[in-house]
Parts: sequence; structure tokens; C-alpha cells
Amino acid sequence: MMNRRILRTAFACILGTAALPLPAIAAPPPSIIHAGQLLETPGKAPLKNATLVVVEGKVKDVRPGFVDAAALGLPADTKVIDLTRMFVMPGFIDLHVHLSGAGDRGLTLRKPDTYFALVGAKNANTTLMAGFTTVRDLGSTGYTVLGLRDAIKDGLVPGPKILASGDPISPTDGHADNHGYREEVMAAMIRRGVCDGADGCRKAVRDAVKRGADVIKVMASGGTLDESDAPTDKQFTDEELQAIAETAHSLGRKVTAHAHGKDAIDACVRANFDSIEHGMWADAETLKAMKAKGIWLVPTVWPIDYVGDTPEKVRNGPLRNLPPVSLAKVMRLGKQPKILVHMAHQIGTKIALGTDAGVYPHGQNAHEFIEYVENGGMTPMESLVAGTSDAALAGGIKGVGSLEPGMDADVVAMAVSPLDDIKAVLDVPFVMRDGIVFKQGGLEQGLQQEARIDTFDVQDAY
Repeated sequence: MMNRRILRTAFACILGTAALPLPAIAAPPPSIIHAGQLLETPGKAPLKNATLVVVEGKVKDVRPGFVDAAALGLPADTKVIDLTRMFVMPGFIDLHVHLSGAGDRGLTLRKPDTYFALVGAKNANTTLMAGFTTVRDLGSTGYTVLGLRDAIKDGLVPGPKILASGDPISPTDGHADNHGYREEVMAAMIRRGVCDGADGCRKAVRDAVKRGADVIKVMASGGTLDESDAPTDKQFTDEELQAIAETAHSLGRKVTAHAHGKDAIDACVRANFDSIEHGMWADAETLKAMKAKGIWLVPTVWPIDYVGDTPEKVRNGPLRNLPPVSLAKVMRLGKQPKILVHMAHQIGTKIALGTDAGVYPHGQNAHEFIEYVENGGMTPMESLVAGTSDAALAGGIKGVGSLEPGMDADVVAMAVSPLDDIKAVLDVPFVMRDGIVFKQGGLEQGLQQEARIDTFDVQDAY
């Protein structure tokens, strides 16, 4: 005989989760962090010997000195986390990842979306362990990452908070369309975001939001890794880009563009996009126009260093087996990402950290901080700001980017101050997200709160 919980689960599946609200996750217990150095607000000098008070997953207070539970009015058994020898700061933010990418292009023809959701879960955990407590996933198929986002939020699997675009918006034969297969094979491969004409693109944006997209990702130019022989120049018309941006904004979504060629970037600037991903061939004129409109650049420098910034490195690197047409486009990039970020920083174009994770192995995201210092001309503090508070501003992400009272308790710690050595960001032994410790002493802690879903014993199912 089915019990009430089985009935509730069945009705939720039939009627949708909106019909039967899921119970809230129990808030994690309060905790006290004693920090040797605390970067409460990126851009300001860190505090020495400070106490961070965490209650219900939020920063409740920041106090000078090492304060105990009694003085804070908290229960005597409140956990005290000793980071007195550590540099403590807000969790890192990456505005450009691809969590569900599996590397083997042929897998998309053989595996279901659920397979890629599990790939995404593995990569999400790896990313969290690297200190990234919030990410923006800018390209996945169907509901793979949209579902993963919700599973992490509901406490089913560990991972960073995710903003997801789902399927990108692309013109026919654009960067997110299908290439390189027989026509009937490509026709069978669903591409939900492909659209043509202003009206068609408006509908594509509305459909994306209906599926649950937090942000709209647009393939405004060709790309390097697709198998199209089209250049990396503008592929949408001005009218289409305008329609996409207006529709996204009308639905309360930010809109960001994959754009390499200058003409594509300029068109997105005219259409009032919120940010530009990559922006490889932007010149000073374009970067000044972006600055004037407050449009963010997300430059993704580290992936090109990883795959090779010279033809010889590319031929011997991880992408050496790409189809010739794609390999040629990668080789053309060379040192351009480093040149771009340095020029943008000098001009004063706003820069937020994003890495295109998936092009390189997940978990190496923090190398982007180092690129901004070593090649972009930033100070270590400016680099940390780009990957915390500025990334939160660029993505319109509330509650993250600083550790001021009222913010989410997303906390990372390092043994060495990244203000002294930016490479310290590569070794993050402590990670807290929403007041939950996921990594401590360099060891993964796993999930520690009850999931937001009813379960039943196997015997109850019969």
C-alpha cells in the first residue's frame, strides 16, 4: 500500500513542483570563523585578526579580534573554525563555464541528457573544491545544467551556485548550430536556440526563459572550436541582436554574447548587451565604446594559454586532433587574449572573470586570476575584485562577491595571501558555500544538510 510520501511524490511529478512546494532545506548550524586576514570587501584592505559570524547561511557580523560564542550571543556549542593562519575572502566567481561538456563530441550522439547531467555534477564538485562558489554556465543541451542547478540548490549534490543559460541562441549554421554531419543526422539533433529573423529570435529568447534560463547566451559571431568554415565574424543581423537584447531585458534577464570579431562585438554594443565573452579582436575603439556604455568584458585568457598560444604549442597540445578547419582558427588566436586583456585594463573597460571551463580541465579556473596579473597589468587586488565583487556585478548576482553582513556565507581560505602571491589562489584548502563547509584542511567534506526532497525506503515502493 502506497504511503502518503509516495502519493505526494507522484502528484508532484504529475502536477509539477509548483503545485506542491518542497520543504525548505534546514539552515546549517551557526558557525564562527576566526580569520588571520579577512578580505571582507574586495578592493579594500584586509582586516587582521577578525571574526566572521555565520548564521543561517549568511554573514551576520564581522568583528575585530577573535570573539567567542558567549560574546556573540550564540550557543556554547557553536562550531569555531580556526583559520587564524589563513587568508580568508569571498568565494570565487567564474562567469563562463561549461559544466556538462564531456570532451568527446561523438558522445552527444550516443548518450542521453541525463549522462551529461552527471558529467556536470562531477565537474561542478571539482569546481567547488577549487574555491569557486558561484558560476555562470553559458552553454548546455536541454535541461542538463538547468536540472543540475536545481539539484545543487536543493542539496542533492555538492557544487557551486549556478546561473545557467541552457541552449545558446544561435543563427542557422552559427557557432551553436550543428556542423559536420549528414543533413538528416543534423536534423535529428535538436538545437533549441537556433533562430533566424527578429521575430524568430524573440521567440527563441522567450522559450529559453520558459525553460528556466537565468541568463541569455548569444552566439553573435562564429567560433573557433566548431567545424564550420565560417570566420569568427558577425553572424546575426543588427535587427536580430536588437530583438534578442530587448526581449531578454524585458524578461529580466541579462544577455551576454560570444563574440570574437570586431564587427560582432560592435553590433552587440549597439544592441546594448550586458557583457561580451572572449572579445578577442576588439580594438581600442570598441573597448572605449564598451566602457562608455558600461558593458563588461569577460576575456577568457587561460584557455588559450592551456591549449597553446603558438602554432607549435597548439599542434602538440590537447587540441592537436581537432579538424583542420577548427585547428586553423585556434592557431590564429595566439597571444591575442593576453594583448586584449592588457589593452582593456589600460583603457578602463570593466573586466569580470570568466574562463570557458571545459576547454581546459575543470578545477583549473583560478589560473585566470594569474593571467590578469601576469599579462593583463592588474594588481593582485584588481584581479581578485574581477573574480568576486565585479563578477557579481557583471552577472547581476545578488548576495555574493563580498563578506559584508547580510551576504551569503561563501568563503574560501588560503595559507598564503594572494595579495602577496597571486598564485596562492591555486591552493584553496577551505571552502564554505551558504554556510556549509565543503572542504576543510584540504579534505572534501561532502554534503552536510538534508536534501530538499522527500525520499522513501525501497520496500515502500512495492
